[in-house]
Amino acid sequence: SSSTLVSALLGIYRDRLLNSMYLDTYKVGIDAYTVAFTIPDFMYLLLVSGALAVTFIPVFNSRLAKNNRESAWQMSTSLINFLALVTMATSVLIMIFAPILVRYVVGPGLSESGQELAISMMRVIAINPFLFSISGIMTSLQQAYGRFFFYAIAPAVYNLGIILGITMFTDGITLFGWRVFDGGIMGVAIGVVFGSICQLAVSAIGVMGLGFKYSFKIFWDNEGFLKVLKIFPARSLDQGADYLNSLVETRLASGMAPGTIASYYQALTLHTMPINLIGVAISNAAFASMTEKLSLGQTGQFKREVRTILRTIVWIALPIAVISFFARGYIVSFVKSGGNQLIAGLFGALVVAIFFRSIYHILARTFYAQQDTKTPFYVSLVAITINIGLAVIFTTVFKFDAYGLAWSQSITALVEVIILSIAMRFKVKGILDEQFMICFCKMVISAAVTSVICYGLVLKMPLRETDKSFFVTFPKFCLISMTSVLVYFGLSRAFKLDEAQVISQKIKRLILPKPEEKQ
Repeated sequence: SSSTLVSALLGIYRDRLLNSMYLDTYKVGIDAYTVAFTIPDFMYLLLVSGALAVTFIPVFNSRLAKNNRESAWQMSTSLINFLALVTMATSVLIMIFAPILVRYVVGPGLSESGQELAISMMRVIAINPFLFSISGIMTSLQQAYGRFFFYAIAPAVYNLGIILGITMFTDGITLFGWRVFDGGIMGVAIGVVFGSICQLAVSAIGVMGLGFKYSFKIFWDNEGFLKVLKIFPARSLDQGADYLNSLVETRLASGMAPGTIASYYQALTLHTMPINLIGVAISNAAFASMTEKLSLGQTGQFKREVRTILRTIVWIALPIAVISFFARGYIVSFVKSGGNQLIAGLFGALVVAIFFRSIYHILARTFYAQQDTKTPFYVSLVAITINIGLAVIFTTVFKFDAYGLAWSQSITALVEVIILSIAMRFKVKGILDEQFMICFCKMVISAAVTSVICYGLVLKMPLRETDKSFFVTFPKFCLISMTSVLVYFGLSRAFKLDEAQVISQKIKRLILPKPEEKQ
């Protein structure tokens, strides 16, 4: 989580630089940049992304549990080679068909100049699925071994590459007196690719010392590799179907006012940061342990671990959602100097999704740990249908514009978690017991009181039009956030929630000396 926070902070700095340069002055360009990502990201999510970790790790761990390392390495090297071939072909196809994809799929509403720019940048970014597929397998290997450092800092390195693109490549590139590139927003796209290459290098370093044996061969007779390929499609379709929302949303937003696409995706990025910090980071860290317990037949310990992790995520996500909603103006001011009313409004509408999508990741991994990728996939299909239907109705019938897209995301996140929770209770009997529900209610009450306090603090310290400096807004935001967190923590202790008690004990051990130290 700490490493993810570093990456998130770099992401905020990246967006602040990008928005300060283009959001007000070149809305067509920043919309085109946003559109250029959609197809490469969609193909990466469809072919690799989360599908890799949740299908690969359980099968890989089962091989390690049986001390069958040779089979584990054959499976890993086969997957690298197989996905590298598939994603390389995909990247080439994106480069070839970029004009059709932009003009008729994701950006039909852009101006002619915007479409041309989006096509050029999409062709540059198209290499990402290939680079990410290789680094994805390497980081999955590290997760399986419980090694998270290089896995966690890789996204930070990726963001550094984009920051370099914004600060240096936008001025052009000159080598040995020859002007290779004239600069402009295309420099940011080049920075994206540079960041992807750096991320791959860091991921490769993280594999060192694990004993990984690579060879230029696909072992088609390896049972583990065949098993991963068998369960891979359901999760891949799940991921790809989820991102189908983004394709539809981008198409709908392309017909709105210039800058709307960039503003909406900026709000989405902000709402994703706490989800990654809480739901994704904690769930990823726990996933290998969950699969190990099931591999050893320790079902009771598996249930207790899932309950503990779920409670922890809920306990952390609630105050984060509260602060995100009431202090949204401050948060947006960090990525856009002086703030932006549209981004702030969209971010506020996405706060419900922050809470429920943080929960979603551990619920989904409860099924993945049991090598069940079909249930989350079916639930996602229902959720996606609802999301797309609501997005179309809200934007075309009710004319909510980008707010319709944001509200459809939040409503869908709520429905998806409700359905998945019900399915989980049938799949794993007794996993959400009465004690869990009581603690959940106590957390909700604590969050409700905290929301009143947070709202009052924002009224006392409002964000003014003159508050454009980071050093003016950040101290006020910290005061609002820290006070709200302390109130929530105090109420949690009063309710005797285990999560607060654990934090209290750790603080006491840090502050108070041990008995032998007193002597």
